[in-house]
Amino acid sequence: MKKITILLIAVFLSGCFGESTESKNTAEMGKLAFEQNCAGCHGKKGQGIANDWRKKLPDGSFPPPPLNGTAHTWHHSPEQLLWVINNGGAQFGGKMPGFKDKLSDEEKQAILDYIYSLWPKELKIRYDEAFKL
Repeated sequence: MKKITILLIAVFLSGCFGESTESKNTAEMGKLAFEQNCAGCHGKKGQGIANDWRKKLPDGSFPPPPLNGTAHTWHHSPEQLLWVINNGGAQFGGKMPGFKDKLSDEEKQAILDYIYSLWPKELKIRYDEAFKL
């Protein structure tokens, strides 16, 4: 499990250092997988769809946060983000379902790469400094 996590982190961070044909293909796969599985709740460009993602909904759950750098996503390690993709957001007061058995590991990594691409440059730098191997 540790080897897979380290490999996923390396793949995730390798996308930050230039763009090869492979990373372009991964970015396109990530955008498509995001649009098909995440955009309905997080917005087409990760901007969120709730007026205030910090304010609980009438049912007591939190709305899906933006993923474009305007919320807290960039504060979390690749392992934490992958955990949420796999297991969902119920543990954090949300309603996000888990995608462990719905998406391949490659699709999940591509989604993480796509989310990263939505962040402003200064957040990418801070993220890389915090989570670089």
